[in-house]
Amino acid sequence: MPIHRPTVLILARDPAFSREITAHWPPDHAPNSSTPQSRPDFIVLDEGLSRDLQGNHYDLAIADASSFEPEENRDNAYPGGKDRKEKREEDDIRHRNSTLNQSLAAAGKPAIIVHSEIHAGTEPPDFYRLRGAVLEMHRLPGLWPVLTGLIGREILRRVQAEYRARQAETICAAAQAEATLGRYMIEMRTNVNNALTSVLGNAELLVLEPGLPATVLAQADTIRNMALRLHEVFQRFSSIEKELSVDARESGKKTVHASVGR
Repeated sequence: MPIHRPTVLILARDPAFSREITAHWPPDHAPNSSTPQSRPDFIVLDEGLSRDLQGNHYDLAIADASSFEPEENRDNAYPGGKDRKEKREEDDIRHRNSTLNQSLAAAGKPAIIVHSEIHAGTEPPDFYRLRGAVLEMHRLPGLWPVLTGLIGREILRRVQAEYRARQAETICAAAQAEATLGRYMIEMRTNVNNALTSVLGNAELLVLEPGLPATVLAQADTIRNMALRLHEVFQRFSSIEKELSVDARESGKKTVHASVGR
């Protein structure tokens, strides 16, 4: 089964944000293995392009919401009175944040929105908020790239698990369809063999019939040969059925031995 390599979409205007995310992305290890697996593919886009997101192009989105937050909002230092300009800036922040949330939610893929840092001496908002598949979190000074990477890695692990589950379901459905066809052919084998025996016997009688035109004899011989070929095919079905029965018994024995040995 081919392994799906995940893609992480980074939405940020500040190049430092994407550098921090990619530099601190934790290695992933296969189960019971110390060998790290390949990193995900990273795609960097400007946050302003979030309206055009298409979920089939990535597996996880990480957005920098602090890129459009003014300095006073980043520092969480609000003066006692806000003038009209500050109020307009706040409204713009809410609008852009809402647009970003809506775009990521509409894409239907997991997303992490990283807001500005929470500083000491201020009234902290909720550190994180989960809405559907969109996780909003505030930066912790010095820790946010590592924390974001760890959360992102766990999300991608779940994405990979779901992908493998879908692949397994597809393979299982195809195998069940083939098994149904195989069982039907095995069940019909006796009826087909009886019909082939009748066709083969009559064809051989025609070939032995004296005085028949050469064209009729040639056609009877062709019918006899085709009947023999079909008979060989169904004989092969019988051999395959026996082989599968032996394999099933051997597999059952191994399962019992493994259970006893635990």
